Amino acid sequence: MSTPAKKVALITGASQGIGAGLVDGYRKLGYAVVATSRGIQPAQDPDVLAVQGDIADPATAERVAAAAIERFGRIDTLVNNAGIFVSKPFHEYTQEDYDAVTGVNLSGFFRITQLAVEQMLRQGGGHIVQITTSLVDHASSDVPSVLASLTKGGLQSATKSLAIEYATRGIRSNAVALGIIKTPMHPEEYHRTLDALHPVRRMGEVQDVVDAVLYLENAQFVTGDIMHVDGGQSAGH
Repeated sequence: MSTPAKKVALITGASQGIGAGLVDGYRKLGYAVVATSRGIQPAQDPDVLAVQGDIADPATAERVAAAAIERFGRIDTLVNNAGIFVSKPFHEYTQEDYDAVTGVNLSGFFRITQLAVEQMLRQGGGHIVQITTSLVDHASSDVPSVLASLTKGGLQSATKSLAIEYATRGIRSNAVALGIIKTPMHPEEYHRTLDALHPVRRMGEVQDVVDAVLYLENAQFVTGDIMHVDGGQSAGH
């Protein structure tokens, strides 16, 4: 079991892809990690606490935050990585689509972030990171994305509001806006098409995202920033 002095990162959507990469990245940085997702499995590493649950349910947020405090005594960083992306024409979205996307992307952010901020205020500081999409800033006719823009755009605005509200109380807030990242959710037969959607003509790697988040973790003078890790998508085509 870790000593109370060890810094602790709480990562949502942590079972695979970017989330799993972030768990590894923070462990290499020397942090203990609380990792949560619906399908996450128990960890062999004693400094990684896996907590199953749907982050869209506020009760999950309560359990995760309580487990972090019980096991490690603190929360220094929260990475709101969990997200759902449904791409279809706006008029074809169903109520089920809306409920699923807003549930994870917005409700999943809200309660866990409140609880993390409360703990960070008790400690005297902390860091919050949202994972969003560059489609918020640079819509593409190739990728219909109104629900993503509605929810992740809200997170980007909230990122700046949190940064300003808590700037004098030791809590920083930043976001990383992504292009398409090569994860198991993108079958290999679509990679060439997805590569072409980026000016650099390739998808991003999970490590690109991890590097960006860890840069922000160590950049103590950076808050309220939306860092684009998108192969140039937000700059233009």
